[in-house]
Amino acid sequence: MSVPPTKFCRESRAVKTALVLPPDTNNYGTMFGGKVMSHIDDIAAISATRHARTSVVTASTDSVDFLHPIRQEHSVCLEAFVTWTKRTSVEVFVKIVAEDMLTGERTLCATAFLTFVALDINGEKQMVPGVVPETEFEKFLFEGAPERARKRLAKRKQSKALADRFGTHSFWQMS
Repeated sequence: MSVPPTKFCRESRAVKTALVLPPDTNNYGTMFGGKVMSHIDDIAAISATRHARTSVVTASTDSVDFLHPIRQEHSVCLEAFVTWTKRTSVEVFVKIVAEDMLTGERTLCATAFLTFVALDINGEKQMVPGVVPETEFEKFLFEGAPERARKRLAKRKQSKALADRFGTHSFWQMS
């Protein structure tokens, strides 16, 4: 496997904007968290694919930190870019901003980090290009990535241990 040339963070930037309509909201008139998460996974996958130029699959979502509600009739804008890579994986940062369409007021509503694994046409892991940060913000996220990756790996080991312990049995079948 040859190592692809590096790319700039900006080359993976992706933006998605949608109007928040009644079917997107809960009984409080705010956007369903699951709907926001679907948008996050979608835009992050576009960003990761744009960087890797091969198929990618979601390996993890570190967390989605909801900071403010997104209200019906606002727009929601998601911005994503690749912050870091390791051999076959790509870390993507996503920022979610709501805009009141009548006043123009914009609010940062959530942030998320996701990791994707690049795959070739046979479903085998594929090497990805390195990434070069340019702005102070990109450099800040790039420098923090190894620690996030370490925490992600530790969390994955915990999840695997839980899965091994509890298996596929229904909870009410366990004693």
